[in-house]
Amino acid sequence: MKIIGLTGGIACGKTTVAEMLEELGATIIDADAISHELTAPGGEALPLIHEAFGRLVFFPDGTLNREVLSALVFSNEEERKTLNAITHPMILARLEERIATCRKMGSLIVVLDVPLLFEVGAERLADVTVCTTSPQEVQIERMRTRSGLNREQALKRIASQMPLSEKESRSDVVLDTNKPLQELQKEVQKLYNVWVAEAI
Repeated sequence: MKIIGLTGGIACGKTTVAEMLEELGATIIDADAISHELTAPGGEALPLIHEAFGRLVFFPDGTLNREVLSALVFSNEEERKTLNAITHPMILARLEERIATCRKMGSLIVVLDVPLLFEVGAERLADVTVCTTSPQEVQIERMRTRSGLNREQALKRIASQMPLSEKESRSDVVLDTNKPLQELQKEVQKLYNVWVAEAI
């Protein structure tokens, strides 16, 4: 089994690449989905989030108000660190559990789709790390189109992550996604073929 750690800057095409790899037969473990599980009603992270942030970030029925929490952590570095200290160890533990399940099931290629791969220390779980990248102006435009964020909001999101240049330098493979989809598909297919050959 070969484990690929897939990361990238926000709006840098990571999800597109993950979907391409899934279509080729890879098993995807999605850290964002895990994060949502942890913070869904009854989620493991909720009591600690309540303890750290109080009722302000919750609706009256006890469900998490993601919008308020996002606004809080993207505008305050300390609050973001507090949230990360709660959720990152839990995400890492779930990733390890799911990798173990994939191993038992005989998966050949497993992709850890983790936006904060290096920040949570998940790169140590991967055999190969891949970073998707795009010029900053492309990132901003994608966020504006996709999420309706203005330039200032988009730049805040970009600034909240590890610099893209650092992610690139720490990764084994850098994939520029600012190109026609067919070209990107060919590059992804080539990489996948190499990984399969190495995993067999």
